[in-house]
Amino acid sequence: MSAVTITILMIITAYLAGSISSAILVCKLRGLPDPRTEGSGNPGATNVLRIGGASSAALVLFFDMLKGAAPSYFSYVLGQDAVSLGLIAIAACLGHIYPIFFNFQGGKGVATAFGAMAPIGGDLALCLIATWIVFVFLTRYSSLAAILTAILAPVYTWWLDDRFTIPVAMLSLLIVIRHKDNIKRLRIGEESKLSRKKKASTEHN
Repeated sequence: MSAVTITILMIITAYLAGSISSAILVCKLRGLPDPRTEGSGNPGATNVLRIGGASSAALVLFFDMLKGAAPSYFSYVLGQDAVSLGLIAIAACLGHIYPIFFNFQGGKGVATAFGAMAPIGGDLALCLIATWIVFVFLTRYSSLAAILTAILAPVYTWWLDDRFTIPVAMLSLLIVIRHKDNIKRLRIGEESKLSRKKKASTEHN
């Protein structure tokens, strides 16, 4: 099987894996409201935190990261080059953003993108997690923390293992683009801060 064929198969696999909406499934299993119709309307860990609490959000976060990490790691094991790894990781994120199994109504893809970066190394994963936590603590804006962490991710990667700077930069660009509406609200002071079990919110992260 040629390298191109493997890349195409992994892109399809990554997209299908990304299309499994952890937020919707966890909410159904726990008897919670559909995250697409409650809170911010975004099926992601941040919105599940608002409507279902920390334990439900943690489950969503774990599985959203896993569906980004697994395709990226297996693609690396199969010997895919840096650009192919980036395309495969983006496919997983696009599956999360536009899930074929859930009427193409998905989330921002932040956890899936960071999950795809995590197999590069534990040191990078720790840097990403620590950066996000610090910015959330300082600003209380989940969206701003995600944007700033995404911007710093290629810098961390270049410092820790520059072989993967290109695919990480590709993922970071996707995250920033997906937060364009959040950036507009941040600029005019209309972005909502992170809170738990808040029934209504204008933050879409």
